[in-house]
Amino acid sequence: MLTEQFLVYAAQSVAGRVRAHNEDAVLCQPRLGLWAVADGMGGHQCGEVASALALEQLQQAIETGSDLEQAIHAANRAILAAVQEEGGRRMGSTLVAVRIAEADFEVAWVGDSRAYRISLDGIERLTRDHSWVQAMIDAGEMSAEQARQHPRRNIVTQCLGQDVQALEVGRVQGSLAPGELLLLCSDGLSGELEDEQILALCAAAATLDELVERLVGLANQQGGRDNISCIVLGRSLADTAATDARPRNFISRWLQSRKH
Repeated sequence: MLTEQFLVYAAQSVAGRVRAHNEDAVLCQPRLGLWAVADGMGGHQCGEVASALALEQLQQAIETGSDLEQAIHAANRAILAAVQEEGGRRMGSTLVAVRIAEADFEVAWVGDSRAYRISLDGIERLTRDHSWVQAMIDAGEMSAEQARQHPRRNIVTQCLGQDVQALEVGRVQGSLAPGELLLLCSDGLSGELEDEQILALCAAAATLDELVERLVGLANQQGGRDNISCIVLGRSLADTAATDARPRNFISRWLQSRKH
């Protein structure tokens, strides 16, 4: 069985270069096989409350036996209740979360926070943004490159804090092999970095901690226009039968594998 001792991860969340406050939040709970990134909306003392509340309720729901989609709906209800308590003051949050059991994972999301799988074959986006520009791309009215520069690129069509009946939760399942990474991030990271840049940073980093430092650092360097949050996680070598003398560091082995 793949337990928490076989999972390696690193995370970081910063305000960026433009925003005065960080409304993002990250959750790392290896004992639950649960990681998540939430991007709050509504301004200081609203957005940061929404993202923190979303992750708190997500964890509580998982701990009491909910599946990932049910837990996200519980987070949505908690934010809606908070909105009512605040007299209707606007607040909301996007969310991307992953649960890992054995070697299998499930990713669920609302909004434009993303999940990627990075392997020897390249980088694959697992999520599909709930956003206005993504709808335009799907309709053939805009290219992906145009969407990255469009003034309405930050408008989401789904978020936590909206009507319960209208909430759409995206879901995808897969397996995580040794030598693969999952990247969860807010749009403060994905909006600044191209896929090729993310791959290049993976090739340059010796550890997961260094990788998240490089990811956040380059996103800041290229604008840092929004809060920037990311989690990188993967399987360590302790759950494999490998007995060779190659480096035991997860990234080091991954990088060495890329050379063959």
